[in-house]
Amino acid sequence: MYEVNDTLFISVPTEDETDNPWLKGAFRPQGREYSVSGEHLKVIGKIPSDLNGIYIRNSHNNAQMPMGIYHPFDGDGMLHAMRFDAGKIEYRNKFVRTTGFLAEQGAQKSLWPGILQPQNYQRRGWGSMGVMKDNAGTDVMAHAGNVMATMSQGSEPWNLSPTTLETFGVNKNWASMVPDGVASHSKVDNVTGDMIFFNYPEKAPFMNYGVINREDKMVHYVPIELPGARWPHDIGMTKNYSILHDLPYFYNPDMLKAGSRKLEFHKEMPSRFGIIPRFGRSEDVRWFEAEACWVMHLSNCFEDGDWVVQDGCIWDNPVKPPVGDPNDVYAKIARQLDKQSTHTHMYRWMFNMRTGEVKEFPIDDEVTEFPIVSNDFIGLKNRYSYNSIFSGHDWVMDGVKRYDLLSNTSTRHEYGPGRFGSEVCVAMKDGFVKEDDAYIITFVNDMNQDRSECVIFEAADLAAGPICTIVLPERISAGTHACWIEADRIDGENRQLAGNYWEISVCEGE
Repeated sequence: MYEVNDTLFISVPTEDETDNPWLKGAFRPQGREYSVSGEHLKVIGKIPSDLNGIYIRNSHNNAQMPMGIYHPFDGDGMLHAMRFDAGKIEYRNKFVRTTGFLAEQGAQKSLWPGILQPQNYQRRGWGSMGVMKDNAGTDVMAHAGNVMATMSQGSEPWNLSPTTLETFGVNKNWASMVPDGVASHSKVDNVTGDMIFFNYPEKAPFMNYGVINREDKMVHYVPIELPGARWPHDIGMTKNYSILHDLPYFYNPDMLKAGSRKLEFHKEMPSRFGIIPRFGRSEDVRWFEAEACWVMHLSNCFEDGDWVVQDGCIWDNPVKPPVGDPNDVYAKIARQLDKQSTHTHMYRWMFNMRTGEVKEFPIDDEVTEFPIVSNDFIGLKNRYSYNSIFSGHDWVMDGVKRYDLLSNTSTRHEYGPGRFGSEVCVAMKDGFVKEDDAYIITFVNDMNQDRSECVIFEAADLAAGPICTIVLPERISAGTHACWIEADRIDGENRQLAGNYWEISVCEGE
């Protein structure tokens, strides 16, 4: 099987026709959709037979000539999937056919402005600002037999088939109950099948929090009262609690009232982390204060006696230094995305539910982001975190670093010059008995050979390099988030593990 769909209307400029760095090079969009079985894919090495499931990565892959200034978070969502089944493989990619994407296909042009020029909107939109195209290009996850694609500012919950990537539309069970949409980074509890989520509209109460059960039914949705409009990005989950973020990096309130949005870091204000029982209400939230910061992505959260522990990548300097030409909009975007300037690094917060004490400290000083743990350890005490390395000032992932949080050591693999990765995923081996009985999977863009690859590593030996490389039919655009869907979760929340593994201590079997 080798199928190519090139019937869509694509008007995005070619690399020779644009000076926007986010529409060329590693970010060059593609317009073709592929469905390719393993016999048509070049495989270097051997595909593990105990690797079963689907790796799916999202990307902002713009289809039309932008309306105004194009930001790399404006592009249409495109999913790329590699399925593994007892040594067999299949690759697919497909645009997420949101309402905005289909409307622009019909108009054959862009109809909505991007994140940098929301004031130029001419029709109703989506997201926390209510004026953007719902591009569904930021996050991707699996729950209750569907893939859900969303954008970070809050979008409708777009459901797709995990095997064909066909867009089914917005979730038919509960989308109508969340008029403010779903923000990125919902979390799924593999033990119960619950999915927690949040959104953050620019109107009171400024945040909402909900729970969807394993049957894909909304069982909880409550307002969370905040002091004003905020700009959170992630949410934490433990066995019994969820962790909400109220951080001092948000739009200037006075300017927001006038319809203008300017992000400011209020370093005189503490960060607030709200711990709420999974089915709690606003009055049940217990707020803990910590040092001023912003947090884009969490690694994991768990309970340890009286403590709730949150690991993630802290931005302790969200203010971008003025460099170069202040009128150079591309330089401004580059500064915003520069992980070196914001000094993003692994950090731990600890909240004592009995005494109210807060402890916080860095785990590492190296700039990393997009921290990931195995789905089977989300919300539970974990030993390993796998983070993407950002060694330069460009928004490209240069490698992956494994943190051993028990021994306080780390190992790494760097992809090499001109090779840039995607967010990695942890795929547990069939019959695993330890946390690192797993594979690490990602897509890598090789700019030297003008190709993209799906690469597989042994989680316990990253430094050895890939054990298998699969060459994709076309070089794909640099992307955003990814997810791993275990084979027993493709059709629903049916995760099966031998014995009572979820109760085993992280130290056992190591």
